[in-house]
Amino acid sequence: MNLTITKEQIINGLQAVQNVVSTRTTLPILSNVLLRAEGDRLEFTATDLDVTVACGVEAHVKKPGSSTVPVKKLFGIVRELSNSEIDLEVDDKNMCSIRSGASFYKINGLSADEFPPLPKFKDDKKVVLQQETVKGMLRKTSFGISTDESRYVLNGIFISLKDHKMTMVATDGRRLALVDEEVDVSEKSQGEFIVPAKAVAELNRLLQDKGVIEIHYSDNHASFTLKDDKGFSILIVSKLIEGNYPNYRQVIPGEVKERISLMREEFLHALRRAEIMTSEKANSVKLAFGKNNLAITANSPEVGEARESLAINYKGKEMAIAFNPKYLIDPLNALANDEVFIELIDELSPGVLKINGPFLYVVMPMRLT
Repeated sequence: MNLTITKEQIINGLQAVQNVVSTRTTLPILSNVLLRAEGDRLEFTATDLDVTVACGVEAHVKKPGSSTVPVKKLFGIVRELSNSEIDLEVDDKNMCSIRSGASFYKINGLSADEFPPLPKFKDDKKVVLQQETVKGMLRKTSFGISTDESRYVLNGIFISLKDHKMTMVATDGRRLALVDEEVDVSEKSQGEFIVPAKAVAELNRLLQDKGVIEIHYSDNHASFTLKDDKGFSILIVSKLIEGNYPNYRQVIPGEVKERISLMREEFLHALRRAEIMTSEKANSVKLAFGKNNLAITANSPEVGEARESLAINYKGKEMAIAFNPKYLIDPLNALANDEVFIELIDELSPGVLKINGPFLYVVMPMRLT
């Protein structure tokens, strides 16, 4: 393999893929990036066996070929090079030579044959959307993913492709975020699967505001191909979480006693200020709804107390309910709407946060103290 590439292109490619590489791996090949040069492109692939990321960039390929080199070493070298053009050459023994200006490096690589192959996907289980749509959906749900490894089916985002809709759900058992968007789903492409948190993190990092995303899935894997209008593409392939996702529709309250309109920014900042006065032992804020007023209070014996008052349009009966403030701050941070609605039944029933759009968030109340 022999090629010339600009510093900018090689850094773009390595930055796209190197996040998934684990520093603590017993398999040396998993510390390496697969380099494949052909045509006028150099393709980078990195994996930890659960998530794989691949990305191709422009290069002047003199001799096609493939090999693997330690990704952190390669990135460390090229990032510090002062010249903008880099010559890469790999010999039959997978020794990678890097020349740039007066700099010369040799890195020991491993054969490309040792690198784990990518799973294959059938073309019928597929859906194509705008990257901006998926980015927005993930932003509104991914904060709700559970980190409790004993409930592994909740350690990811549930995706359903049915009835010309794509639905995403995340829950940790104490709150649930749900968003759906209309999408062109063929009869054969209908189905559901759970994408693990690590792949979701990579999608959150790599999705752009422009371009399309192709989603393919099988029984065990899903792939996400991100393409922009300049021909640049990134592929993310992930193992799926096995198991049955709980029936999330059961936790969405069917009835509503009060629906209250709130200004998102004002509500968010009041909650953030009140949260400062909570502690690990007393980590709740109380929302007391009275005539045209919302009083937000936090009281923690070891810290102190907070009191906030917001003018709202409220004519219902007086009601108080307590929540973990983080569980309200997270969705409010993820939304861009000026106005949000909170729907309540009583102080013991789940609260529901909504917007004028396809988003719904259920949060369990805490005991009033």
